[in-house]
Amino acid sequence: MSGRRPLRRSAAGAIVAILAAVVLAADQFVKHLTIENLPLHEVVPVLGEFLQLYYIRNSGAAFSLGSGVTWIFTIALSVVAAVIIWKAFNVRSRWWAVVLGALLGGVLGNLTDRLFREPGFGNGHVVDMISMPWMMPAIFNVADIFIVTGMISVALLVVLGLRFDGTRERDHAPVETDEEAEAAAAVAAEDPSSPSDGR
Repeated sequence: MSGRRPLRRSAAGAIVAILAAVVLAADQFVKHLTIENLPLHEVVPVLGEFLQLYYIRNSGAAFSLGSGVTWIFTIALSVVAAVIIWKAFNVRSRWWAVVLGALLGGVLGNLTDRLFREPGFGNGHVVDMISMPWMMPAIFNVADIFIVTGMISVALLVVLGLRFDGTRERDHAPVETDEEAEAAAAVAAEDPSSPSDGR
């Protein structure tokens, strides 16, 4: 995707950490403003029905699914965060560093709610406030935006064949063995249509 040399692991790790911290801070700041300034369960129009603010506390996942088993989502988010951090140690691609940093920040944003918000540790309700009823009935937050766009970006990078080390899949095509090279040379020598040696 670019001709630049791969990053050092320390530089890639710094990108992941900084982006994750920025996304986490932005998410928690917006949630703080929501709690302090928006009425609970009341629509606040911003751009008509295109964009609205609607403050709710969600104990479940999207569309409030699994509201009775909040602790499962806490464990799931913890596992996802741990996997991203583990993968980040091997990243040398700028694109992967940016995507993983944004995705980690989103995951940590909602995990922070699960761990530290009411009604208690591990069972906290996620603060949601963004509503776009013309597009979907779900109400979401800043962390959700980065999680969704992060997952889409991961899929795109995989489809494009960009590896964690900054190389492409096509750069790692299987190298033919000596036996395969000799067999190919023999076939070429027996093929009358092959280029002559000038005699």
